[in-house]
Amino acid sequence: MSITHPAGFVASGVHAGLKSNGNLDLALVLNEGPRFDSASVFTANRCKANPVLWSQEVVKDGVVKAVVLNSGGANCYTGPDGFQTTHAVAEKVAEKAGIGAIDVVVCSTGLIGLANPRQNLLDGVEAAHAALSADGGELAAQAIMTTDSVNKQCVVQGDGWSIGAMAKGAGMLAPALATMLVVITTDAIVPADELDAALRAATRVSFDRLDSDGCMSTNDTVTVLASGASGVQPTPEEFTAALQEVCISLAKQLLADAEGADHEISIEVLNAASEDDAVEVGRSVARSNLFKAAVFGKDPNWGRVLASVGTTQAAFDPADLDVAINGIWVCKQSTPAEDPAGIDLEPRSVTVTIDLKAGDATATVWTNDLTHAYVHENSAYSS
Repeated sequence: MSITHPAGFVASGVHAGLKSNGNLDLALVLNEGPRFDSASVFTANRCKANPVLWSQEVVKDGVVKAVVLNSGGANCYTGPDGFQTTHAVAEKVAEKAGIGAIDVVVCSTGLIGLANPRQNLLDGVEAAHAALSADGGELAAQAIMTTDSVNKQCVVQGDGWSIGAMAKGAGMLAPALATMLVVITTDAIVPADELDAALRAATRVSFDRLDSDGCMSTNDTVTVLASGASGVQPTPEEFTAALQEVCISLAKQLLADAEGADHEISIEVLNAASEDDAVEVGRSVARSNLFKAAVFGKDPNWGRVLASVGTTQAAFDPADLDVAINGIWVCKQSTPAEDPAGIDLEPRSVTVTIDLKAGDATATVWTNDLTHAYVHENSAYSS
């Protein structure tokens, strides 16, 4: 049931006519209370879609009562009419749910420059509200898919409270966040300021460490809603740990479904002078098309790892770097070590470990290989 597993939430997914293939394309999530605390994070891209521009204002007071999401069109760079469509959708949700439009987060995903038919969306909201159910989480997760091959959901159970979540995303996966829409629900009592702190701590080590193809979306939105319906207030530490577990699970599900990928690559940087250094090094390797293509070709080319490390401003001695691939230390003190021929790159999971020997900070960045299928998928993308 994912997002409807926590008490106080209902959801639905319907076909509003945005996708020509007849698939579900509009989802609605409603918080029935008794509390309506919320926090959100959005894309760092300066070019933002209309729903993001709208929702950034909605979330400022820490109160969100509903989230409406559509696939089939991003409503980005569609002019003033596109923003008016976003506003109209929020007003329709508010009308049906008996709440204010200023408490409705709106999310869209799909092609940039594609104007979503306003009447289709409004009719879809009507249908979605009529279909709201405590069992509607599965259909909602399906309705937000674009190039996703599977929906992404997660539930984490606390002591008398729980967290549920759904996400979409399969391409343009790069910080800050990824090309994704994420709705997270909890029935715990978590004041809005604590939610915000927990969400930012969780995204920092999950979605912000996901770097599939180096491309940042215009529509990224992660919203967490807290109903308080369990009557239980976990400690901030307990809640943050559970939220991190949810976000890391979703991030890894997004990575596993990355467009055309054959391998999921985990890049762990050890003994960095700072966490920022570790992330910078991991991200540099994650964005090396040469290394990603080598993994696709099952070539453990560790030289491409060192070349990527060298492009960063991180603290390290270029003559004293260690690199392991799938646990085999192919490079020690920046010279050849164990035989790379012993590395098996047939399985989907690949680990790269880089020891900078400059401190005690660590970080892990996740990426995938660069394949023919990725190029094909993105040469004729349709939502």
